[in-house]
Amino acid sequence: MREKTAEIKGEGRLSVGEGRLSVGEVLEVIEEEMRQVGKLVVAFSGGVDSAVVAAIAQRALGEQAWAVTAVSETLAGRELEEACALAEEIGIRHELIEFSELDDARFRENTSARCFFCQSMRFDQIATIAASLDCDVLASGTNASDVGDHRPGLEAMAARKVYQPLLKHGVTKDQVRELARELGLSVWDKPAMACLSSRIPHGLEVTRERLRRVERAEEVLHRLGFKQFRVRAHGELARVEVAVDEMARVLEPRVLGEVARGVKAAGFDDVTLDLTGFRSGSLNPVRSNDSVKEQDGE
Repeated sequence: MREKTAEIKGEGRLSVGEGRLSVGEVLEVIEEEMRQVGKLVVAFSGGVDSAVVAAIAQRALGEQAWAVTAVSETLAGRELEEACALAEEIGIRHELIEFSELDDARFRENTSARCFFCQSMRFDQIATIAASLDCDVLASGTNASDVGDHRPGLEAMAARKVYQPLLKHGVTKDQVRELARELGLSVWDKPAMACLSSRIPHGLEVTRERLRRVERAEEVLHRLGFKQFRVRAHGELARVEVAVDEMARVLEPRVLGEVARGVKAAGFDDVTLDLTGFRSGSLNPVRSNDSVKEQDGE
């Protein structure tokens, strides 16, 4: 079929067929492409991007599709629990593989290339499971909105020839959410969550204790009902970010006190609230002409 470009919902462009494609038609195009693969392993974080790819794979391939979650110190326990529940919701076979990015000194050094080393290890581990399943095609949930961001992890995936159907067909993040809603996925509006190491400024060593401290602090915000947040670890100082539309609530004296006490109990000496609000990738190096977002590992 001669490839042309087609629009979905008036935004983004898809390199499939001719004319304007509905959400359902986009699903059909990717589903048919997956059927031709035969077997597929999806790198599954439990976020909306990887959930969409996993759900399409399950529809297309049934028992010949697997979701694999790489479990390490940078994955919050709550995120792992939610990934397991989501795989069950989708009905896809789900495998876990444990590894540690902290085994690699280059990752611990926490340079701007940290995500490259992380994703290299992650996909090498997932490839091990794929090989045991006699499957040589790995898929990720990378989408078109990721291009241009500071995401060295994309280079690691490209080097391993990871199949990226959402990116390949020009599906943006907003469109991914449309697809997720069409598929009936409960996570269609789930906020993006990057790995815990993204909370530690470049140049400050990534350690197990720093990761756990961030996880405990962010769990405080989760229990208080906040939806979009980060706890940035500047040594012994925690910089709390919440979404601008949740700022009024966090500034309520009772809530502010609970946040401060909880974050300190997590292991930080001091707590500050960033009045700019939540900004994805606020610790990433800024590059001209590029937006900056966190690597979410999907």
